[in-house]
Order: sequence, then structure tokens, then C-alpha cells
Amino acid sequence: MLSRTADHLFWMSRYTERAENTARLLDVNYQTSLLPQSTADVQTGWRGLLSISELKPAYAARYGENITAQDVMDFMVRDEKNPSSIVSCLKNARENARAVRGTLTTEVWETQNQTFLEVIRMLRAGDFERDPGKFFEWVKFRSHLSRGVTAGTMLQDEAYHFLRVGTFLERADNTARLVDVKFHAIQSDFPTVAGEEEQEHDFYHWSAILRSVSAFEVYRKVYRDVIKPERVAELLILRPDMPRSLLACLNELIINLSMVTSDPLSETQRRAGKLRSDLQYARIDEILSAGLHAFLMQFLDRVNELGAHISREFLVPVTR
Repeated sequence: MLSRTADHLFWMSRYTERAENTARLLDVNYQTSLLPQSTADVQTGWRGLLSISELKPAYAARYGENITAQDVMDFMVRDEKNPSSIVSCLKNARENARAVRGTLTTEVWETQNQTFLEVIRMLRAGDFERDPGKFFEWVKFRSHLSRGVTAGTMLQDEAYHFLRVGTFLERADNTARLVDVKFHAIQSDFPTVAGEEEQEHDFYHWSAILRSVSAFEVYRKVYRDVIKPERVAELLILRPDMPRSLLACLNELIINLSMVTSDPLSETQRRAGKLRSDLQYARIDEILSAGLHAFLMQFLDRVNELGAHISREFLVPVTR
């Protein structure tokens, strides 16, 4: 396959996944901001979201140092000057799909095209302002639809595997960021002593995070217990059977990389395998004792390095 074609497929899937995960990040912060808490705590949550998304400088240049929920959501939903906003991601996904339209099935192209046209219509009609939660659910649904149509209509050749590589690389990155948003919000890892009111407040924060990754029912099925932070972390980091966990993403990434590489001993394969093995044999108590935030930051650095190696080995040298 031509490296330029692989590049467009890779980024089409990454932008689609990024739109969904931006919606998930915003949704969990929006839901937790509605809980009883001080204005300072709410602002800390939004500041943490910008920080972990690496968007604080861009936000400050556009809106100044004052951080408000409305400005952050506008910046991350509808601001076309922000390349990571939902509307920018859906636009870029559509443009990458247009560039390789002959490689895609009609259903995949029409799904990407219709999603972008519909999001523009919804934003102009004020649907986002009327019900942000409903809008975020719609973005997630369109991403689910895109993946389903891809799996259900495309030949499972190199084009399909490059789409999957982009999806799971982006998902691993965003799941790590989503988990870390919680710790920016509470400014600590796991408190050892908490009063009844604080425990109840924390329960709703973790419930919102679980629901944002469609894992609330999964948690109940796996642990059958009250929601505990260390178990939430274990579910979203180390469980191979949890679709959005870091380990599950690395498993899928390696499977699809092996289908497109001609050298199983390449540096890309080596780095992916090492990162997967570090997760596969890790224990949640060891991660927490060393510091969850530090672990997630190191993981994100390694995922970015892996993405750079994938680009060098398979894709055209395009600045994104």
C-alpha cells in the first residue's frame, strides 16, 4: 500500500476516535462540575482538563487566563482554530476520508461525510447549548457507527488494519488522559482518610468517569462491590477484557501492526511489545505506590514515541 494512502487512513481513524474521546473528556468534566462543590474546585477541574489535553497555551492565547466552563467547552467543541476540537477532528476525518475515497466502501465514506455535515447543522441550530450531554452522546454514537460500518463493510486488508492501528493508538492515549483528569480535579492520588460526605462526593466522581468510558456496568459485573478508586484504575489500565483499557488497546495495536509490517523485529514492533509487556505484568498496587499520575505521564510519552515510529516506518512525513 502507498504510504500516503496509509497515512490518510491512519489519521481518518485517529481523528474520529479523538472526536469521541474529546466528547468523553468534556462529558465527564461537565457531569462532575454539576456536583455540589466550590467554584474553585470546578475551575480546577476545567484547568486540569486543558492541562492534560496540552491545550492551556492555545486556550490562553484565545480566551485569556480566566478559565470558565463555557469558554472551555466552546474551545474544545466548536472552535475551528483548535485542531483538537470536536468540529476540527470531524472535519479532518472527513477530509482524510475524501482523499482515499476509492479505498473506502460507500458506507464508510457516507458515514464520515454525514457526520461532519450534521455536526455543523447541530452547532448552528444551538443543539449543543441546549443540551451538552445529549450532544456528547451523539458524537460518541457517530464514532461507534463509523467503527461498526468499517468492520461490517470493508475488506480486512492492509487498509482496514491501518484504520485499526490509528483507532487503538488514539484510544490508548485518550484513556490515559481521561483517567488522569480525575487526579487533576482532586489534586492527589487516593486519600487514605475521608469522611462520609467526602466518600459520597468521590463516589459520584468515579461513577462519572466509569460512565464516560461505558464501563459502569462492566465494573459492577467484574467487582460486584462499591466503587473504589484503585479498582477503577485497574479496570481502565490493566484489564485485557475491558475494551477501552490501556492493555486492551495495546493488544489490538500489536495485532494490527503485525498484519501490516514485513519485519516483525522492527523498532516499532519492539517498542509496542515492550509497552504491552510492561502493562501485562504490572500490578495496580505497584503503580499506585509509585504514583498514578507519574505512571500515566510516562505512558503518554511512550505512546507518542510509538506513534512517531509508526509514522516513520509506514506513513508519509506529514506534520499533524
